[in-house]
Amino acid sequence: MFIYSLPLLFNLTDFGSPLELLIIFATLFAVLHLSAPIMDEELEDKPFNYPLYQYMLYVWTGRLALWRVFWPFFLILNLGLFGADYAVRVGEISVSSWDDVHIMLVVFGIIWTVGVWRNSINSQSRTWVAYARLMTLAMFFEFGIKIFLRMEYPRILFNCVDRILDYLVCF
Repeated sequence: MFIYSLPLLFNLTDFGSPLELLIIFATLFAVLHLSAPIMDEELEDKPFNYPLYQYMLYVWTGRLALWRVFWPFFLILNLGLFGADYAVRVGEISVSSWDDVHIMLVVFGIIWTVGVWRNSINSQSRTWVAYARLMTLAMFFEFGIKIFLRMEYPRILFNCVDRILDYLVCF
């Protein structure tokens, strides 16, 4: 997350500085930490040998340990974001394909967010609950930055200066 988008946001706009963003994230982390649920009894960790549809059902209904929901979705989502951004910067995919990938990742992110918030009760640490929830909110912030950069600065985000043949695709 934020590999391509935050440097462009800070260099191209006057929305704020990295320090201000850090203060906002620290405040949001504190609020999420104070509001995080804490589990009363010991979590029974289920074996991880069930099919994908059963895993997705458990994610959606809140029956898994938080780490089993957070890390797989976090890694897949970030690899997808990095891969799409890298592929469009080197010219391997078009801008419209980049849009399609991000629409699919938003749907994936919504499932991840619901899973993290519902499975937060299945964690012993309020700090990890706050961190997991903060990362889901940061993902939506990342998508908001990308939409803003896509609309306002497509030439820079998609490196349209280097691609003369596909120059009109950037708009």
